[in-house]
Formats: sequence, structure tokens, C-alpha cells
Amino acid sequence: MTITIAKEKLLPVELNQLDKIALRQQLENARQQVLRKIDRNIPKFDGKFPAETCENGHYALTDNVEWTTSFWSGQLWLAWEMTGDDKYRQAAEKHITSFGNRIANRIDTATHDLGFLYTLSCVSAWRLTGNRESRGFALLAADALLERFNPQSGIIQAWGNLCDPEQAGRMIIDCNMNLPLLYWATQQTGDARYAEAARTHAHQAAKYIVRPDASTYHTYYMDTVSGAPRFGNTHQGYADDSCWSRGQAWGIYGFLLSYRYTGDKDQVELSRRLAHYFLNRLPEDDVCHWDLALLGTDQARDSSAAAIAVCGLLDLVTALPATDASRACYEEMALRIMASLTANYLAGDEEDCDGLLKHSVYHMASGKGVDQCSSWGDYFYVEALVRLTQSWQPYW
Repeated sequence: MTITIAKEKLLPVELNQLDKIALRQQLENARQQVLRKIDRNIPKFDGKFPAETCENGHYALTDNVEWTTSFWSGQLWLAWEMTGDDKYRQAAEKHITSFGNRIANRIDTATHDLGFLYTLSCVSAWRLTGNRESRGFALLAADALLERFNPQSGIIQAWGNLCDPEQAGRMIIDCNMNLPLLYWATQQTGDARYAEAARTHAHQAAKYIVRPDASTYHTYYMDTVSGAPRFGNTHQGYADDSCWSRGQAWGIYGFLLSYRYTGDKDQVELSRRLAHYFLNRLPEDDVCHWDLALLGTDQARDSSAAAIAVCGLLDLVTALPATDASRACYEEMALRIMASLTANYLAGDEEDCDGLLKHSVYHMASGKGVDQCSSWGDYFYVEALVRLTQSWQPYW
């Protein structure tokens, strides 16, 4: 992969400013707080799934539809790994049949988010418990995801019916996080088609979604007949030429996930450059605005983007050699962001709130999920917490 992206210099970071002993205690307290909230939500959700975002602190409950249901399953698996308490495993395993029914009957599956949906529900179950039923459901999901790959343009169509001309050729930065399902399917079956589609999509995303200055488009259109690039724009961000924070965080983490399967070190460098762009545009409390172009304004923060970025930065640290000059800076910034999220954004026990991480933004243009908790923000905060407090093998 030969793609030239500007390497924005990381602004100076003063290291070792955090009290690491105090931070460890803060994170241990947060673990217990998170587990208490999950304990309360298990009977409250009662086999249903939280909707994407809270309203006034409470999640509406849904059937297994939309793109976010697995983030609750993922929290349950993480809680089981944190504690070894079988109540969390049992609650997570109750979801497997629901995900099996969803993919078997193709219920709301016209989306690239099959990667999110089945990695955190079924691949995780297979990795942790050897549940063969969940493995089978995840492979069916990988088949459905592979159907969305267009070989002429080399991309996986993000949304909608494959015959819809308005959606044809649309890829979005989020898809990087869905690719591990395809890489995993090749590992499981020996069929190279899955991983080849994932590699090709990652290459196209690097080439067209990432701009020369290492910022990212949210979405980019390709011609599905000729394979030629068309144009980039945004569905989520402030403007077509701005940089949507959650998208940048998906990029930091997502390119590293492809590196984990392919060994392509160019993807590590690409993640590094995206991380520099992100970190250089953080406000004083280290939690990003919902669009990185809005630094210096009073616009809403997106705590979910910050939590995703923490996971990506921690992955970047593991991907780099110990001698890398910036490695300590990435770790320091991951800890700073996590410390701020824990101190200032984590919902307390006394608050009437189903969610964990307050002050995220789902879709600003429509006013949906603005300054609310979000199910993915909750999940990635817990993933970051587990990464920082114990040994963990990723589900991705």
C-alpha cells in the first residue's frame, strides 16, 4: 500500500504529569461503578436491547434491530471477563439466539455494521467460550457482509439495498471497525475471499477517505461500474471539509485492526498520523468536540469519540516498538483522556441514568442523541477500562 499522507507533528506533550497511583485507584473505582450499573440494567433491559442513545438519562428498549444492539452484549462479556461471575456470561449468552434469528431471517441486515453486530455478540462468545452456535451465526453474518463488497470499486457499501443507486459506492470511515469479522471468517474457514475484500476496502479507505492532511471524510463515493473515485462528503460532521471526531477515532482504531490481521505496517503509520491530527485538536479537558474543526468553540463534546480514541491509542502503543520516540506520548494521552472521562463524564451511582458515559453526540444535524449517553460510548469506555486494568484479548 503506497499512499502519501502528511505526517502532522504531534504537539509537545509533557510526560508523567498524571499521578499514576491515583489514576489506578480512580480506574478501580470506575470498574466497580460500571459493574453496579450493568447489574441494574440486566433486569431492567430483560432480554431487550438499549436503543442507540438515552433520552433524559434512560434508554428506550428495542428488539434486535439497528446497528448498536451488540454494544450491550459486548459490555456483558467484558463484565464477565472483569469478574468471572457467571451471571454476566448467562446474560450475554441469552442474546446469541436473537442474533442467530436476526441473521437467519435477514432482519435489518442491509448494512456494513454486521461487523459491529456480530463481532461483539457472537465472535466474542466463540473466542471466550467456544460456543459453536455463535461461530456459525457469525460466519453467516460474514457471508452477508461479503455480499456488500463491490469488486469494481473495491469497497463495502455502507448502507441500504444494494440496488439503491443513491447508496451505491458509498463507503464510510466507520467500516474499518467492521472489517475484523471478514478477517476472522478467513481464519475460520480458509476462504481467502473474506480477508481479500477487507484488505481491499481498507486500502480504498486509506486512499480516499483519509485526506492529505490526515483528517478524514465521513463518507466517500466510488463509481461502482468504472471503479473511479467520485467525491467525499459528510453525513455526520459539521461540514463536508471538516473532520467528524468519531469518524477520526474510528480511523485511528480501525486501521490498526486491519494491521493486526495483515501485518501491513503502513496502516500503523496511517493510524499514527490520524492520531496526531486528533490529539492536536483537543480542548483543555482532553475530551474532543463532536467535530475537530470546532476547537475553541462552545460546541458539544463527544465523549464516545474520546473513548474510542483511547482504545485506538492503546492499540497503537502495542503496535509500536518500545524504542519508538512517540510511544510514551500516545500512552500518556490515552491515560489523560481516560482520566478526564472518568472524573467528568462517567454517570455516578446517584444519578438516574441507564448509561455509563454522559455527553456524547449521535447525529447533530437531526438533533438525535445530542449531549446524551450512547450505547457505543458505554461499550468503548468499558473496553478501555478493561484494557487499562487487566490483561485482555480483543474480540475484534
